[in-house]
Amino acid sequence: MDRLHEELYKERDLSDEDLRWILQCDDPRVVDELYRYADETRRRYYGDKVYIRGLIEISSYCKNTCMYCGLRRQNAELTRYRMTEGEVIACCALGYALGFRTFVLQGGEDAQWNDDRLEELIIIIKRRCPDVAVTLSLGEMPRESYQRLYDAGADRYLLRHEAANKLLYQAHHPTMSHENRLRCLSDLKAIGYQSGSGFIVGLKGQGVDELVEDLRYLQSTQPHMIGLGPFIPHGDTPLADCPMGSFSMTLKLMALVRLLVPDCLMPVTTALSVLHPKDGITLGLRAGANVIMPNLTPKSYREGYQIYDGKSRVSDIAQSDLMVIEKKIHQAGYTVDMSRGDHVYATGRRI
Repeated sequence: MDRLHEELYKERDLSDEDLRWILQCDDPRVVDELYRYADETRRRYYGDKVYIRGLIEISSYCKNTCMYCGLRRQNAELTRYRMTEGEVIACCALGYALGFRTFVLQGGEDAQWNDDRLEELIIIIKRRCPDVAVTLSLGEMPRESYQRLYDAGADRYLLRHEAANKLLYQAHHPTMSHENRLRCLSDLKAIGYQSGSGFIVGLKGQGVDELVEDLRYLQSTQPHMIGLGPFIPHGDTPLADCPMGSFSMTLKLMALVRLLVPDCLMPVTTALSVLHPKDGITLGLRAGANVIMPNLTPKSYREGYQIYDGKSRVSDIAQSDLMVIEKKIHQAGYTVDMSRGDHVYATGRRI
């Protein structure tokens, strides 16, 4: 690892050969050094802060056919739901009272949540809670829609690129276009959103070369936010019998992302906690993450948002569960930050 120190830690770059070597290396000394570099890098930009976001899953309806996702439109076994504006606002009010200052509105690509409804919802949230950030994660839209929601007050947008390799992307998104996905990500950044990207680790057909492509894509585009999570199969999808993604590989990729995109905001994804309920948060933070998103979605809707098996059982809205998360953060040597937690270099009228 010593020979890589200058490139990895100081120059924030590695050759493709070196990236492949690290991803395939099982030497605990190398892995520990990688995590140490990642942690030091994150501390240079964000100190020991871990930002807390409130996740609200507003709809489990989706028009898409993603091969791995339990929300895919062909899944007739899923009991779907669509929250009302009032329910979303009530979640925000409860979260605000608990100290949350960022709300992440996430859902499938649901035509019922159109531009008019989303615009009105964002305006109401920002009017009632002017010091919060609103993050959207609602899939692909025309640029005009992204612009309209930004003008209404949305601050951030999460849209994973899913796969930099076009063939791998098309294999898992048969009704979607790789070019359109990249267009969406480019539009979001150009409009002024703090924009996020990322991918799933361990998809069928994804090898080391494809993972290096993903790292290079993130390095070249420098998203404000990057989310990585291990693949967890859903029983009602075509990939039900595929093996789970590697927990350790996900952590290594998170650490490499932290070094290649050092100022990004990176969550400990729910999928990490599913695979490692006891220490998923601690290990994710050690690998360079600095965001955690407790779920504020009403309990009655949790089973209807099954993007993979086991997701709904991970977290709860109760204040006691937030206290458990805070305790884990402190025990890991970090501090809890309930503020908006904007990107360190983000600029604009709302920051």
